[in-house]
Amino acid sequence: MNQPSRPSISAARAFSVVELLVALMITSLLLAGTLSALRTSFNSYKVTTESASSHVVARMVMHRVTAMVRTGTDFGPYPVNPIRNPEIIPDPPRLEFTSGTDADTGETEVTRIERRDAPSAVIDAGGAPYELWYVRTVLDSADNVVSQSEAPLLTDVQAVSFTLRYDVGPRLRKMTMDLTIRPPTLEDASIAAGLHSPSFRFITSVSPRCTDF
Repeated sequence: MNQPSRPSISAARAFSVVELLVALMITSLLLAGTLSALRTSFNSYKVTTESASSHVVARMVMHRVTAMVRTGTDFGPYPVNPIRNPEIIPDPPRLEFTSGTDADTGETEVTRIERRDAPSAVIDAGGAPYELWYVRTVLDSADNVVSQSEAPLLTDVQAVSFTLRYDVGPRLRKMTMDLTIRPPTLEDASIAAGLHSPSFRFITSVSPRCTDF
């Protein structure tokens, strides 16, 4: 009597150790490439946002300076001979003017905008070499200092200059401000290659509304 034949069951074949190692290596390479792409994208986004922020801040500073010049009087520094050479470019760059007078107390507010060297730590890290500072001094009727305050107006300054053109008096006719800023780049030079922030240059000219008679 013949017995019915049973279907043959083939043993399931598992992955070998070599195949597992190859699969793990391919997976790790894909993950490393993905992480590298994400990191580069994040760094590029960071540089772009820093540049945009510095651009907006610099424009606000330029607008503030021009607004103060429009309402200011008694500008300086003065040229030695405003008739022969009515134009002066102060070195180091600075601008001084009277920004207000209190008729009751006789006190005068003098504003000075000047370029200063950036901290050595910023320069060593590859930052811009200068900063723009705002100095406010209050003088009494005898030109004695009553109070003084100062604060950084703008950092990341690559270059700045003030061109002052006077009329006979001397009275300021026009002030031209030339400003170049360089936004900060990433601190890690190994990942910042090719992601340097561009420099921005701003030039503006303004004449005071009040004459210095």
